Amino acid sequence: MRLRAKIGMLAIGVGVAAGLAYGFMPRAVPVDLAEVTRGPLAVTVEEEGKTRVRERYTVSAPVAGYVRRIDRQAGDAVAAGQVLAVIEPARSVALDPRTRAQAQAQASAAQAALAAAQENARAASAAAQLAQQERARAESLRQSNFVSAQALDTARTAETRARAAGQAAQHAVRVARFDLETARAAVASTDRLQNGGAVDVLQVRAPVAANVLKLLHESEGAVAAGQPLLEIGDPASLEVEVEVLSTHAVKIAPGSRVILDRWGGEQPVAGTVRVVEPSGFTKISALGVEEQRVRVIVDFSSPREAWARLGDGYRVEARFVLWEGKDVLQLPTSALFRQGEGWAAFVLDGRRVRQAPVEIGQRAGLATQVVSGLKAGDRVVAHPDETIKDGVRVKPR
Repeated sequence: MRLRAKIGMLAIGVGVAAGLAYGFMPRAVPVDLAEVTRGPLAVTVEEEGKTRVRERYTVSAPVAGYVRRIDRQAGDAVAAGQVLAVIEPARSVALDPRTRAQAQAQASAAQAALAAAQENARAASAAAQLAQQERARAESLRQSNFVSAQALDTARTAETRARAAGQAAQHAVRVARFDLETARAAVASTDRLQNGGAVDVLQVRAPVAANVLKLLHESEGAVAAGQPLLEIGDPASLEVEVEVLSTHAVKIAPGSRVILDRWGGEQPVAGTVRVVEPSGFTKISALGVEEQRVRVIVDFSSPREAWARLGDGYRVEARFVLWEGKDVLQLPTSALFRQGEGWAAFVLDGRRVRQAPVEIGQRAGLATQVVSGLKAGDRVVAHPDETIKDGVRVKPR
């Protein structure tokens, strides 16, 4: 009995010791693993942009007046020199009864002023003729020494003044006649409008062959001089305008390759940087942060058929390729962590991980180029945390 009791107590003790040992034994840490691979890698800068027509024209009203309804629609093709809009004289002036009465009164006043100017001209002509006779008489008397030289000079001066007054009177007659013609033209135009007759109109024509992009003034109505009526341009001459941060703009050069994505089509479209504007501007971001941005203009390099459905002002996502390689050793960027001044990663070695220093090259968002420290096929911890240390036993999730 004593032997059995001793054996039972020993068994219980062994079991408790085994349980405690198992309980305090370090367990394998579950981790996500990623593989170091070779493949293409590209370093890009991604920004949102919009399309725009390269050569666009804003057709404006050259004079103030009353524009007739524009019968064009967005997308209509127009030829060079084709009439786009017709502008009539301002109806508020032409059809106002008070203005019409004033125009008739002004015409009558101008006619009276012309008659007065003609009478003044006749009087000036008579005075000039009398001054000429007085001068001739003074010259004859001077030869006989009946008048002094001063009297002769006075007669000649009076003749010169009389002739100048006659010329001024003739010019006044011409001015009065022009005023009368202007007043009669206003009355004639007003009468023609009142009677429903045709009016003199101004035709606004297309400067080039293009398509209507936007109708800015469709219905008829009064317009001011210089008021925009419609915009025209060639939709086939599209380009992309992208606003990038100035810190990224210094890395982008004319001729750089651009990938235009998320524009609504099934496949991305290729483009090329044409211009990086030399001046930037300040823009407030959605978070209220001031940013210095630079406009970059991109030309399409893909065939027209690939982006034919794009129009003016459409949204696109532009990825500027700063660097790219076709056979690059790479690993996920999330697997890297700082080790002093360099980088390191945890590499799977059997059931445990070991810390390996890594020299990296280009970084492209989710992937990073490996220069040395790892080889293709190595498996690394994708997301190391504080529980992962050198020599820790792990198990893949």
